[in-house]
Amino acid sequence: MAKGSVSKKKGRKKWYYRFYITGEDGKPKQIERAGTESKAETERMLRKAMEEYESKLVIAQNSNLTLAEVIDMWLEEGLKPSSLANGTVHQYMTKANKIKWHPLAQRKLKAVTSSQLQAYIDFLSFGGTDPNGAQAKPIASGTVNVYMAMLHKVFKFAIYSKRILTANPMDYVVKRTKPADCDIFQNGESQDAGQVLSLEQYRILTDYLRKRGNPCLLAVQISYYAGLRLGEVLGLAWEDIDLEKQCMTICRSLSYSSSRKATSLGPTKTKKTRTVDFGDTLAEILRRAKMAQARESLRYGPMYKVNYVQRTVDRNRTYNDLRTLSQNEAPPKGYIPINLVCVRHDGEYQRQSTITSLCQDLSKSLSGLGHFHFHQLRHTYTSNLLANGATPKDVQELLGHADIRTTMNVYAHAERDSKRATARLLDKLASGE
Repeated sequence: MAKGSVSKKKGRKKWYYRFYITGEDGKPKQIERAGTESKAETERMLRKAMEEYESKLVIAQNSNLTLAEVIDMWLEEGLKPSSLANGTVHQYMTKANKIKWHPLAQRKLKAVTSSQLQAYIDFLSFGGTDPNGAQAKPIASGTVNVYMAMLHKVFKFAIYSKRILTANPMDYVVKRTKPADCDIFQNGESQDAGQVLSLEQYRILTDYLRKRGNPCLLAVQISYYAGLRLGEVLGLAWEDIDLEKQCMTICRSLSYSSSRKATSLGPTKTKKTRTVDFGDTLAEILRRAKMAQARESLRYGPMYKVNYVQRTVDRNRTYNDLRTLSQNEAPPKGYIPINLVCVRHDGEYQRQSTITSLCQDLSKSLSGLGHFHFHQLRHTYTSNLLANGATPKDVQELLGHADIRTTMNVYAHAERDSKRATARLLDKLASGE
């Protein structure tokens, strides 16, 4: 309910009325209008203005729009003026399609309750039986946060932009977690299984890829020796690498949008450029890779692929879409070539899905590798540095973490031997060394 008052300003004959409403950003906003020289008349004007405002709040209470339809309206209208990053928008669009698949999205918006939304968020957090009777696994905590943020924005849009609702049911929804199970009678040491690769595991992995001539080998080697994320590895260009100074500039990341069906180049996760130094081993790997790509270019001739960036606009947003053509094809308008480091034998850029599928296959093909995923290489890089005396601040900068706590919290489980050595430092004090 809007609140208002009337008052006179110093030196003026007229009365003024003002009342407070909730703006489209959800914050209080003052509306002030000039009245007349009559206080009673100005009060009547105030009451009329507030009644008109209140009527607008309930103008669409009888709307039969479903949650799915309002989600579509929000995607079309609510995101246009937004300052969200393209990657965030892609996440919302992908999650929106998944929500619309759920029966909850077919309910009328005004009939969707907080308890129903809570049940949906719990389903995402803990898994269970989906509407089709299939068993669904829990999704990552960070992904649940994206769903919750998006739903909150959708209902906020329905309230302040479309006047369909007067309250946001997502205000009462929380992300719940299950208490961790702990076996207090467990024997043996705890294991950080699947987090860090041993040197032997890394050699088995790279030997396997090398023998099969798999072009994904280079991406694995770069991440192992430089700690790059998958998107950063695939977005790395030869122009970003200085083989003499042995350093590389990380300024972009490759990503795929399932909603747009397009692969594009964008900023890194932290939206910052960083320099990563590397040693002789990776420098030699990169020199050999560059020469190998030159040989492949000669072997394929005009059919060798050229990767380029095409700027496209979608929903008032500009994307740097990554595309490819043969050397004998005429480049399109706006053609921006990019000489990527990680490419297939024919020169075409590597796709994230290819490497993700490869990692799944490697887990099945190589015994002792466990549930291998590409990000383990970044874990291993960090753990190797910390275990061998690198300062956490230096590691943070090499990794491009915005907060050093991320470096320490996620990667402090370096090597078991390093932990033992640390724990035994106090023995030196006891012995007087």
